[in-house]
Amino acid sequence: MIISKKSYPRAALLGNPSDGYHGKTIAFPFDNFFAEVMLWETPEMEILPAEYDSNVFNSIFDLAKDVKLYGYYGGIRLLKAAVKRFHDYCSENSLKLNNSNFTIRYRSDIPYKLGLAGSSAIITACIKALMIFYGVDIPKPTLANLVLSVEKDELEIMAGLQDRVVQAYESPVYMDFNKDLMEKQGYGDYRPLDRKLFRNIYIAYRTDLAEGSEVVHNNFRERYNFGDPEVHAAIRDWAELTVKGMEALKRSDMSELSGYINRNFDIRKSVMNISDKNIQMVETARNVGASAKFTGSGGAIIGTYENEKMYDRLVKTLNDLNIHVLKPSFVQN
Repeated sequence: MIISKKSYPRAALLGNPSDGYHGKTIAFPFDNFFAEVMLWETPEMEILPAEYDSNVFNSIFDLAKDVKLYGYYGGIRLLKAAVKRFHDYCSENSLKLNNSNFTIRYRSDIPYKLGLAGSSAIITACIKALMIFYGVDIPKPTLANLVLSVEKDELEIMAGLQDRVVQAYESPVYMDFNKDLMEKQGYGDYRPLDRKLFRNIYIAYRTDLAEGSEVVHNNFRERYNFGDPEVHAAIRDWAELTVKGMEALKRSDMSELSGYINRNFDIRKSVMNISDKNIQMVETARNVGASAKFTGSGGAIIGTYENEKMYDRLVKTLNDLNIHVLKPSFVQN
């Protein structure tokens, strides 16, 4: 029997990047793209390579382009680290695993390094497949923590909980990462939201930006650790915008929500270095009349549009800059 599990990209509507600093966010998964992990029992354990794990190139130029976009290690390291951390979790929690071996492979069409949580989607799908294979149940908040530990502890990838929570729940989620609460129970206050609340949302991304969160966040963490008042004020403001944004969603006040989305990016711009191409993408969308902010760390934006006429203008204007625009298809549970 082949076990197949999918996980989906994440778009942050409000609050990011405060999730890594005990803030509050609203985000949702969408299934226009997906990462899929397939696993089946075999005599030996094997991890099969996917497209981005190839070491065969047509030229030195193709190799250089591949490394720039996808790094040196592809997705195999994600699966290897996920399997290892799953084993450790089961051992630490006295969950006995049988001696069965498996072959595992993955595929993903999630645009890479554009702030859409493609790496954590592969890891989440992997651990969900392992849970089925070994008959292990992991609560959703714990699953999010486990996926984060794969990236931060095993692979030393800079990451926050927001993406993993959304991918664990497969639902829009309001997240409060209150420090005291997280220290007390090990996770934050996660409230799934009705996908019907999210109307007239667009996502846009470009293929010539592949920065990674460590580039966009630059020295923000260090400034936070040193108590930079401007940084701490930004985190408080993002959290406040998230609360107000959730109330606007519940009232279907998209005009008010649009203002909060714009403010979210404006605060980010005031405390972080942002590339000219990222700024161009946001400003071009706003010039059409839409709201715009990053979906994650950069390279992709999210916002609201008033009507189909505005959406059509948005598509045409951004397409002229080789920026792809889509309406997110919300994951159906």
